[in-house]
Amino acid sequence: MILILTAGFGDGHNTAAQSLSLALQKSGRAADSALVVDLFELTLPRVAALLQSAYQTVITHCPALWRWAYDWLGRRPLGSQLGTLTGVLQSRLRQLLAEHQPRALVSTYPFYSTLLAPLRNPGSAPPLFTVVTDSVSVHPSWTADPSDYYLVADQESAGVLQQRHIDSERVFVTGFPVHPAFAEPLPETLPQGRSGILYLPSTPARHVAATLEALRPLVLGGTHLTVAAGKHRARLHHILTRFTDSMPPDGICLLGWTSQMPHLLRSHELVICKAGGAILHEALAARTPAVIDYVVPGQEEGNAEMLLKHQCALRSHC
Repeated sequence: MILILTAGFGDGHNTAAQSLSLALQKSGRAADSALVVDLFELTLPRVAALLQSAYQTVITHCPALWRWAYDWLGRRPLGSQLGTLTGVLQSRLRQLLAEHQPRALVSTYPFYSTLLAPLRNPGSAPPLFTVVTDSVSVHPSWTADPSDYYLVADQESAGVLQQRHIDSERVFVTGFPVHPAFAEPLPETLPQGRSGILYLPSTPARHVAATLEALRPLVLGGTHLTVAAGKHRARLHHILTRFTDSMPPDGICLLGWTSQMPHLLRSHELVICKAGGAILHEALAARTPAVIDYVVPGQEEGNAEMLLKHQCALRSHC
């Protein structure tokens, strides 16, 4: 069994973990069965929910504050900052290792190498594979504590790790883990070619409203617009409803949470989204150009840089 450790601070960590789990299931080998665990939610669900809400609020509404926090966390060991919380998480992680006896550990969140460091006795612990979900701008926390192997999305990120004196033999350019459905043929029922724009709103409400107004002429001109609001639908309810009510009913489709992202990305001509590691690599897997409408300072800058450098995206300045 393989234990995959993730955390709900940003969608990329969970997307990578679930995609790896699905790929292992698809391999059909019983020895490669995977268990995905968010240790924060498993151990301290209320604290995790509070921290996740605070994280989402800060990156959306207070980017300057997040820039400061991001840089600050890069200069100080996170384990020492969390104090008692670190000990509680390590105790629960020790129980998981004893219970499941995994033959390999996979981490899609940087803090787990810190938690695992005192629990892994040389020669007796399973190997740790750290899946780096950021591109180019790799936060120091990914490499603050040792991992046996690092899996990165691109050659530029591999170069960053090698500059930090990580042996090249331990760094593998694997691409970002995306849903296995991206490798499957599109349904035969799909009309020939792609049509329309896919918009994934995640920015402050006023920015979403401005983006929708900018798209209005295109929708009125016959371009189909799919708005997949996901977890932001409740927050943006009034803005989205007001816009959809003012448009032709056959010109726009409004979605909440959906498991059909591989299909949506591959059936639209363009996606408008923020520079999250998961969504930009999913756009690459779908071969769908992206318009990046928001970049979380620090952690997402490298993702945007990577796509812009290879002319796979444009940056919106609205």
